[in-house]
Amino acid sequence: MAAPSRPTEENPHPSSLLAYNALPGHQDFDSTISDAKPTADTGTDFYDRSLTSRRYALVGVACTSIFSCLCVIAGIVTLARHGISGVTPLSMAVPPTADPDDPPPPQLSRQAEILTLMLDLIVTLCTESTGFVHGISLRSALASESRLRFNTNLRLLTAARGWHNSNGALLNGISAVLLIISYSSASVVICLDQNYTETSFPTVVSEGIAIAGIPLLILGVALLLQVNIALSGMRAVKILTWSSSPFDVTAALVHHTQLTPATFRCMRRVSDLDMYGGPAKPPETQPSAWHAHPSIRKVVIFLWVIVAACTGWAALVMYIWGHLFSKDLYGNNLPQTWTFFHHSDSNYITYPVPNGGIEWWILLFVNITVVQGPLTLGLHCSELIVNVIRDERQWRSATRRQGLRVATNPLEPIFTHPLCLILFIAKPFLHWMFGLSFAIVPDVSDDTLNVFFISMYTAQIWNLCIALLILACFFTVIALRRPHGPQPASYGHLQTLANLVDEWSPVMWWGHKEDGIPYCHAGTSDHPLPDVKMDCVYAGSGSGSLVPLS
Repeated sequence: MAAPSRPTEENPHPSSLLAYNALPGHQDFDSTISDAKPTADTGTDFYDRSLTSRRYALVGVACTSIFSCLCVIAGIVTLARHGISGVTPLSMAVPPTADPDDPPPPQLSRQAEILTLMLDLIVTLCTESTGFVHGISLRSALASESRLRFNTNLRLLTAARGWHNSNGALLNGISAVLLIISYSSASVVICLDQNYTETSFPTVVSEGIAIAGIPLLILGVALLLQVNIALSGMRAVKILTWSSSPFDVTAALVHHTQLTPATFRCMRRVSDLDMYGGPAKPPETQPSAWHAHPSIRKVVIFLWVIVAACTGWAALVMYIWGHLFSKDLYGNNLPQTWTFFHHSDSNYITYPVPNGGIEWWILLFVNITVVQGPLTLGLHCSELIVNVIRDERQWRSATRRQGLRVATNPLEPIFTHPLCLILFIAKPFLHWMFGLSFAIVPDVSDDTLNVFFISMYTAQIWNLCIALLILACFFTVIALRRPHGPQPASYGHLQTLANLVDEWSPVMWWGHKEDGIPYCHAGTSDHPLPDVKMDCVYAGSGSGSLVPLS
């Protein structure tokens, strides 16, 4: 394997700072391109477009398209056979029971809940695939407008200029609504079906699991529209790199002169952007993500607002249950129960939604979306915290023995980074817990939906509150944590990274590079560097002859 080349002479042109020479054996070497023509000024500069990430993303979008089309077809077939209130029974049934008033067998209810959890997981995979493509195209659109500040942004709450823009506010708002509808419809697709037989006395009822046609059709349409929005955004803008790494993004922007490194800021962190930007001594600790990224504060506050709203919801349901539903038919007080799964003895309040046509389906989805929407948006916003911390940890690996590897497998951060894995699991799990708390119980008989009962279970709402409280505490601690060490924090801020990285290579180390009077120089290299000197003042390369700035 050939060693990466190192620059032998300094060049003041911004593109000369980009000496990212890909290794011949690298997995993405075939996708590493040169967009600059050799000149006397710049030489040949390389940056990684990460076409492997694009292939994975397009495969995910293709799978989402296939799944959404299957949902649409299955929904249309169900509507054609059974009408707008019809369901399609699955081949999962229990032995007939003699009494139709008995509650469904516990194993049948568990099977339905497990199927709903699996469907939530599939929806998460589909929305993550389309969200990745949408996020990459939005990032490129912001870069083309010179408005890209951080590598990670709130995808659905940040927009390019122009309402007609494929990455503009209108389609981003529609994408947010479609994301909420995707999880909302998934929670009512699976239902229990009761089939009555009048051939003997008493009436015999057999029960099984079925899928509702309208929610399945809406789920398919919502996912398909998200695919179309993501692809339209991808086609509307030139994507410089598909990589999620802030270093590939910074290198691409510097290479295309959309970002120019600032001088004398080799020891300046992201929180120093609005301060005097001259020479500085190495600090012992760095600012937290809370102080460095303005949107982090909004996300954390929003998570706590969701926790407070869920707590108020639980208290309100308990109050209503205590005054209206706490006694049985004989006037006896019902005991309070606390379980993870709800059952026939659970404490809950309920109200019916008649199934008389499409207008009742709309009313049902409005009920679900209004309650579930904040949870979906909160989990979406939590991606910002996870990705910003991921970017910072990647940067801080430049002072470790193994160094900072700029290009990685695009799937590696999802399955190896603890925060990414936690959030990936939390999304379907918390939506599933919401489904246990805010249960849509359809009354289905002979493959036909008669009426919906919207039930709110007190114990399950409190369980959801506890889970959201743990999530909010976890992300708050992560956002407030201050990294230790003199390496300036960047949190994926592209201008800061452009200032700190003065030599690009596939594997980089950061540290002390050059002594000087009165200023030293810290930066990156393709070989390990010594630690910076805590009692020295750092400014940058070639600043040794500068007059000290007051």
